Amino acid sequence: MARYFALLGRRIEVQYRAGDMLLPAAGMLVADSGKSIFLEEHFCQRGTVKTFRWEIPYPCIVRLGEISGASDASELASPASTEEAAAQAGLLPLRNLPEKV
Repeated sequence: MARYFALLGRRIEVQYRAGDMLLPAAGMLVADSGKSIFLEEHFCQRGTVKTFRWEIPYPCIVRLGEISGASDASELASPASTEEAAAQAGLLPLRNLPEKV
């Protein structure tokens, strides 16, 4: 029986064990097989949207919780708004940016 089916489609944060290390992961819970959970995260790299998916077996899960106030992919900050936020925080812009390909 699936333990986390109530969280399907929601952003979650998981702390899981990989060998002797505890690793954090955050993403959308897309599946629960009853033996493991499957997370998915979308990100933009060089102008293309990439998808990263991973499986975490139940015995490796140390802590799991829903991320409160999670924003959907459609609500991600635009580059203009991040520049404004950086200016308000007093961060200096980078000067020697690499050329765009």
